[in-house]
Amino acid sequence: MLNENLRKARINKGMSQEQLALQLNVVRQTVSKWEKGTSVPDAHTLAQLSEILELPVETLLGETQLKEAPEPNEIARQLARMNDLTALKMQRSKENWALAAKILGGIAVLLVLAAILPHIRETCREFGKNLYHALNP
Repeated sequence: MLNENLRKARINKGMSQEQLALQLNVVRQTVSKWEKGTSVPDAHTLAQLSEILELPVETLLGETQLKEAPEPNEIARQLARMNDLTALKMQRSKENWALAAKILGGIAVLLVLAAILPHIRETCREFGKNLYHALNP
């Protein structure tokens, strides 16, 4: 939710990722990662985003019915939870890519074996014939 809210708020302010990044002293790619949901800003940066975009932190985090301002510890807990979820998502993605690489590697080995097996079989036949003739003149 933070990623979508951040992107909408930035666009509503007419800011580019580069402009927002400059105000936060981060690189544009960092803002891009936040907007893609692959990482989250720390609590201090989230407070800066809130000021720059003129939105309450709870709005950026996607909470619409808070009755009172959130405590800093609650914001930190929410960011930690979001960070954990992002890390889990990235870990699953890495595991899926690793599995795909193993499967493709196995297929490649099978293709190589299928290509060389007839040659090995023919070599074994020739060896057997030569051995037979050598033992039975």
